[in-house]
Amino acid sequence: MQLSTERILTTHVGSLPRSQAVVDRLMAKENHSGHEPQAFAAVMSAAVDEVVARQVGAGIDIVSDGEMSKISYATYIKDRLSGFGGDQPRQVALDLQPYPEFRARMALFAGQQTFKRQCCIGPIALVDRESMRQDIANLRAARARHAPLELFMNAASPGVVAAFQTNEYYPSHEAYVEAIAAAMREEYEAIAAAGIVLQIDCPDLAMARHTGFQDLTEEQFLRRAHFHVEALNEALRNIPASQLRMHVCWGNYEGPHDHDIEVAKVLPIILKAKPAAILFEAANPRHAHEWREWQQARIPEDKVLVPGLLTSTSNYVEHPELIAQRIGVFADIVGRERVLAGTDCGFGTFAGIGKMDAQISYAKLAALAEGARRASQRLWP
Repeated sequence: MQLSTERILTTHVGSLPRSQAVVDRLMAKENHSGHEPQAFAAVMSAAVDEVVARQVGAGIDIVSDGEMSKISYATYIKDRLSGFGGDQPRQVALDLQPYPEFRARMALFAGQQTFKRQCCIGPIALVDRESMRQDIANLRAARARHAPLELFMNAASPGVVAAFQTNEYYPSHEAYVEAIAAAMREEYEAIAAAGIVLQIDCPDLAMARHTGFQDLTEEQFLRRAHFHVEALNEALRNIPASQLRMHVCWGNYEGPHDHDIEVAKVLPIILKAKPAAILFEAANPRHAHEWREWQQARIPEDKVLVPGLLTSTSNYVEHPELIAQRIGVFADIVGRERVLAGTDCGFGTFAGIGKMDAQISYAKLAALAEGARRASQRLWP
């Protein structure tokens, strides 16, 4: 993982808005209607090249493939692992349940989620390695053409897979998560072996409290989150911590978020995870104040903070001066060499769904780069 002793490096959480051509191919594959593997591969290769070029052009140092080939960050695994089937109803988040009119308006504006939310109905095993290999090849090819400082690639954590796809086969939740971890380990190790920083997406450690695991008590949820970290660490046992980053969030959607669990309650669990870098929400109005919790925490010296300095659910373009100020807050906590500039979440969490404009998303990334430049001038006078 690239760090700098000269300036603040920039990155983001991973997903980026997909073009209509990409969305059409993803939906054809999702719905088993008109899917053409060769055409799919060609569209995805071109899309990855474009998004890498646009990230580099915006001034982003550590870039991803934008998750172009994935219908969503947690449900893509149903196409790579055996054992999943059906289509289960989506649970409404606790904070949104009292507001049906708001939910209806948001569906009109951002679009409805039409992808399948399958459940586990059989033994889990890795059955599709080619999709993973193609993702890696596309990103490495784009690096050769556009020369970013470094690459990262997202992969779903065992816990977030379990939060999205409920268990109807294994005798316990623990057995289910362990099976997912064993199956996902090859994907994790393949990304790392390709010289790409592996980002593990872990909303199960925060968001799932008011979504997929909302029926648990807080105590039960915290025990489950602790177990998820143990399972994740086991799956990552062969990858150096310095080649790992993890993303924790409370849900990438506009809403009240007044049922979000406080970061102070999950922070001790987060800090036990193996990845050296931690990406977390720090810009949106529900979590911007929590820098004090990071300030008061005992953060191990080998951890790197990647706070979200941009919201990912608003088309406001943050002023670079605000971004620079936010960077300074976290540099004061762990030192300038252990802070990277990041975003709250992805700009394209679900393919074809969301309120983020593609052009504005890249304008926000450009603002992030300018904010990091200003902060660097102050931190390295």
